[in-house]
Amino acid sequence: MTSLTETLVWLVDIPSVIGDEAAICTAIDRRLEAARIETIRVGNGLVAGPRTGKPLLLLVGHIDTVPDQGQGPARVVDGRLYGLGSTDMKSGVAVMMHLLEDPAVQGGPFDVVGVFYDREEGPVADNQLAPILDDQPWLSDAEFAVVLEPTDLRIELGCNGAMNVLCRFFGSSAHGARPWLGENAITKAVPLLGVFAGHEPVPYEQAGHVFYETMTVTMATGGLSRNVVPARFEFNVNYRFPPTMTLDEAEARFREFAQLADELEFVDRAPAAPIPQDNPHLDRLAAATGAELAPKQAWTDVARLEQYGIPAVNYGPGEVALAHQADESIALPNLDAAYGALSRFLT
Repeated sequence: MTSLTETLVWLVDIPSVIGDEAAICTAIDRRLEAARIETIRVGNGLVAGPRTGKPLLLLVGHIDTVPDQGQGPARVVDGRLYGLGSTDMKSGVAVMMHLLEDPAVQGGPFDVVGVFYDREEGPVADNQLAPILDDQPWLSDAEFAVVLEPTDLRIELGCNGAMNVLCRFFGSSAHGARPWLGENAITKAVPLLGVFAGHEPVPYEQAGHVFYETMTVTMATGGLSRNVVPARFEFNVNYRFPPTMTLDEAEARFREFAQLADELEFVDRAPAAPIPQDNPHLDRLAAATGAELAPKQAWTDVARLEQYGIPAVNYGPGEVALAHQADESIALPNLDAAYGALSRFLT
């Protein structure tokens, strides 16, 4: 029988940079089919598992990675496995596969179905989880889902919403020697930049957990030449808002903050996800794992699942601090810990 470590090495050594997931999807499909697990291919995503009428639970994970940073083939050193995607989130995918192949899980009280999807590591609009859920509407009957994103073996509840907003300013060009003949769009933006520079994280509580609203300037562009007064300037703000706000409420709040901008463009918007309330599966997961419960400050696809009526949480073996790093790795004991805990939960 293939070990979890061997499966993770195999997955890491199949390149799957975002937009190039066909090969890894095919490889996972063939392995699960060889284990006599029913699979449904949707683009470069995969739905795998039975439909027998038992209560439905989902295991959810993305199969793509961020771009390569020269990591090379997977390697094991001092109890850690190094390689692109090792922690985010091929470790979670390996655990998913072993659970789906486990006879005890297959014969347990639930229909356990894996959802493997592509294009998670890019723009929200390109994420392919929603097309899979649209193509297979029966998945929305799930009573609960576990997204195996990196969480350091914590159960992360809910998630913040996210927006990227371009704040634009317009002036008029002039020679740098005679700036009074124009209007400098960059210096015009300074007061609003100061608003965001002074914005401290704002705490919001839901179900006893605290989420923080943040507004972070992340990119800026403007200017034509070193000796020309700039007629146009824009900067991007990455806005994270708590589950207590709807998308429209968050947009209205941002507009209030950014009144000084000449123009706003909401580049993308992703809703927050509330903490599942009174869900017995969450209680069982907490008991089976013994894990710390914590709010999810970042955005994950638990929010997308929530839009389809599927309560979901994040729980995975990956290490948050090492995601997207050039020296990305995972402690191998985390694989067994996540597998054992989820096996107890599912059986």
